[in-house]
Amino acid sequence: MLQGKIAVVTGGTRGIGLAVVRKFLANGASVVLFGSRKESADAAVAALKGENPDYRVAGLWPDLSDAGAVREAFETVRSEFGSPDILVNNAGIAASDPFYTYRPEDFSKIMDLNVYAVFLCSQAAARLMKEKGGGVILNTSSMVSIYGQSTGCGYPTSKFAVNGLTKSL
Repeated sequence: MLQGKIAVVTGGTRGIGLAVVRKFLANGASVVLFGSRKESADAAVAALKGENPDYRVAGLWPDLSDAGAVREAFETVRSEFGSPDILVNNAGIAASDPFYTYRPEDFSKIMDLNVYAVFLCSQAAARLMKEKGGGVILNTSSMVSIYGQSTGCGYPTSKFAVNGLTKSL
């Protein structure tokens, strides 16, 4: 079904991201997963290769809030695998403090990873996809982007922004 397709999955070392990586690999795609640390990326790749040594999978750990690091990571994807056909922006963080005690630095970190990184990765992938003739960008959001939540204002705010960015691509 995805034979010959190249996918990049941010936040691909655990949870929803790792499940997406597994599904793509099982359906024939080559996958580069992005993790936050070398250790987590290497562990995820090793586990996946342990499940099926024929899986074509690699892991990178760029700082997704750094435009240069993101460009470099996508150049690595292109040079080692080819231009991506699919990007899944799944990396994200949250903090659950009430609004009146929410730390500005937590809000900023959440916006950097949950929004700015989605922009950077989408732009880098879209440029390569355009050269290739097309592709698909999938962004993970949340129901709290619509309904909000009583604690952790940064996460729903960031996912609301992701919805807007997604509609603007």
